[in-house]
Parts: sequence; C-alpha cells; structure tokens
Amino acid sequence: MSENCNCKTKKRDEKEFSLLMNRLNRIEGQIRGIKGMLERDAYCTDIIMQVSAVSSALNSFNRELLNSHIKTCVIDDIKNDNNDTVEELLNTLGKLMK
Repeated sequence: MSENCNCKTKKRDEKEFSLLMNRLNRIEGQIRGIKGMLERDAYCTDIIMQVSAVSSALNSFNRELLNSHIKTCVIDDIKNDNNDTVEELLNTLGKLMK
C-alpha cells in the first residue's frame, strides 16, 4: 500500500459484520444456483427470475449498509465538523439512482 494512501476503513461491530456477511453468503449461494441452472440448460425465464431475486438481495444488502453508514460514519463526521462525508454520501446516492 502506498504511503500516500487516503483509504478509509470502518471497524464494524460483530452484529453488523455477521448480518452483512450472512446476506453476502446467501447471495453467493444464489449466484452458484444460477450458474447451476445455466449448466443444466434451465429455461430462460426461470433463470431471469432467479437473477431478479439476486438483484433484490443485493439491493437489500446495499440498503442495510447505507443505513449503517449514515447512522455511524456520516453522523460521526458531522459531529466532528467534517462535512465532506455528506458530499460523498450525496455523490454515492446519485450513482445509485441512475
């Protein structure tokens, strides 16, 4: 890693970490299921429905992560007079809402 790296990190508590990791593990299983469907020549609309379920699961993961980010990182930075995080959040929301 570069000495000039301005990388941000967040130490998550065990509850948040477990919740997010469990969601990702389920999503990973869904993706493996879709690959299996493709390998078994499953019908197109059946695969499409499973892809839709994965998209919904990813949106749910993003929503949970965003909620946590606002309640911790953003609020903490505002309390410490670091309003750059608000601009960062607005930029992120703009990208999510394309």
